[in-house]
Amino acid sequence: MPNVRNPNTNFDQPVVYQIRIKGHLDPKWKVWFEGLDITLEEDGDTILTGPVIDQAALHGLLRKVRDLGMTLISVTRVEPGQLDASDVYQ
Repeated sequence: MPNVRNPNTNFDQPVVYQIRIKGHLDPKWKVWFEGLDITLEEDGDTILTGPVIDQAALHGLLRKVRDLGMTLISVTRVEPGQLDASDVYQ
């Protein structure tokens, strides 16, 4: 499958990601996770959501998940319009 660029992608804006980890993460970690929103799910998972400036920053966030000993479940890029602004920029 060829690499296809999305013509609607704005490279000047950070990409929004949702990082799902197993277990509940205390909201006090918000600062350490560079201000990402922390949502505690009823199923026991935590979702970190927010803008990530580039791939290096994303890898840094994933390294923090690893350093805490948390189990990474998924990393999802959120397309524009998929979440409303209040979900991301609280």
